[in-house]
Amino acid sequence: MLHWFDSIILGIVEGLTEFLPVSSTGHMILTNKLLGYEETPEQLKTFEIVIQFAAILAIALVYRKRILQVFGLGKKESVRGLSVDSFPKKRLNLIHVALGIVPPLGIAYIFKDYIKEIGFHTAPVLWALVVGGIYMWITEILYDSGKIKRTAETMDDISYKQALLIGVLQCVSAVWPGFSRSGSTIAAGMLGGVSYRASADFSFFIAIPIMTVATGYEVLSNIDQFRSGEIDLGFLLTGFIVSFFVAWLVVVVFLKALQKLKLKYFAWYRFVIAALFYLFIMR
Repeated sequence: MLHWFDSIILGIVEGLTEFLPVSSTGHMILTNKLLGYEETPEQLKTFEIVIQFAAILAIALVYRKRILQVFGLGKKESVRGLSVDSFPKKRLNLIHVALGIVPPLGIAYIFKDYIKEIGFHTAPVLWALVVGGIYMWITEILYDSGKIKRTAETMDDISYKQALLIGVLQCVSAVWPGFSRSGSTIAAGMLGGVSYRASADFSFFIAIPIMTVATGYEVLSNIDQFRSGEIDLGFLLTGFIVSFFVAWLVVVVFLKALQKLKLKYFAWYRFVIAALFYLFIMR
């Protein structure tokens, strides 16, 4: 039996974790378990599609001017509220976006059955949290040591090669729930010589088409759930609103606090969450 309180909790979890390098999918799986769902019921799967779409709308709202600029529809003006204040060169284009999203989307589609069969269980998620945290921590150590030559300070400086590297390394998160899409893209950008700020910007920006495609596919796959009306509309609406506002707030705050929020802090958080679930939930 789904309760409206569950929709608020899940909406908050989705909004908080979708764009942070901590894995929203992993947190949703673990939260479902805490709420007493050993296996995610079909109604909750439909609900999760809806609240993920709310998160997409939130990030699209934040980057609305940048989206128009990529399509050649925006004006050359500053974009307030983002970590990158202006985009005078307008170098970022649809090719960069395609290079960043095609590899993970392709891999996710090829291995979709494997992901659904094996990936959405607690143990693989906990391992993904740990391994992803180690990957992020090592990346930041290399980045801060000066061994990686920084060649891109803003999204407009990102080369096609760097965008492709981000897309390829993002494939790990596409097939391993819990690894974190944003974490893998931010770390991949830093390994390729993209600044921390620009890596985060690009990660959030390409999340829009990636999540739109993934959500659209899930909607089509679960269309019967929407048509049947088996899930309460109020339950859906509550989660949608909560997820939208929390996701919007997280993106704005994260971008403004970017210099203080190092990847290692998120790595520590991932280690703690994995340890707590292993000790108190799995044992």
